[in-house]
Amino acid sequence: MSGQKRKLDSVSVEATTVKSSHAQDSPPAKTAALISRYFTGEEKSGPRLGEDFFNQPCISLAKAFLGKVLVRRLPDGTELRGRVVEVEAYLGGEDKASHSSGGKRTERNTAMFMKPGTIYVYQIYGIYLCMNISSQGEGAAVLLRSLEPLQSLEAMRELRSARRKENARPLKDKELCNGPSKLCQALDIQRGFDRRDLSSDHEVWLEQGPESPTPETMVSAPRIGINYAGEWVSKPLRFYIQGNSCVSVVDKAAERASST
Repeated sequence: MSGQKRKLDSVSVEATTVKSSHAQDSPPAKTAALISRYFTGEEKSGPRLGEDFFNQPCISLAKAFLGKVLVRRLPDGTELRGRVVEVEAYLGGEDKASHSSGGKRTERNTAMFMKPGTIYVYQIYGIYLCMNISSQGEGAAVLLRSLEPLQSLEAMRELRSARRKENARPLKDKELCNGPSKLCQALDIQRGFDRRDLSSDHEVWLEQGPESPTPETMVSAPRIGINYAGEWVSKPLRFYIQGNSCVSVVDKAAERASST
């Protein structure tokens, strides 16, 4: 154990990665062990994922995102890492909840019609941002909903705090990236990332990750906040890792259905 600790201390990982400065927010033993193996090299992420990974149908890509690691390199060289634990698929065309429903192309949604792996960043409520990645299919894209923070948690916390009230309570680790706009704030994803290529960009990319979910732990549930979309409201196009505390909204009914 002492040898493993020395290995962990030899890499540039903040103390909050494995043992939070907020003791009550420390990750479960399984997650802490996973993070430790990831950064000591015992279970290292592979190279960044390229064009072939993104070039697949939207639903397949959405499921494939789970367990992968999103990396954001800040201007000072700091790398922020988070494991994807929740996504939503937007199929374009017939999908009434998609920004590209009916094949509609606008200045805003251009990225959805670009090659698979293109980043689509859009604004909601006039102030918040959401990050999507285009897939195969006209106007199809995957929304990144939640990450499990792995590296540089204090930097994420500072980025989130800059957008919060001065007297707001401290954020728990699991609250740093547990929502699409929170994710963008914590990783400093800005409007300028729109239409950039996730397979080749030098400031943000995707890695294989230390562990992928099994079919038994992957939940399919309705998407969030699309009450305007008619029959598409109930379609199970949100996918998340069951039991992960960083998932934004847990759907018990969907989990029961998945277990039968």
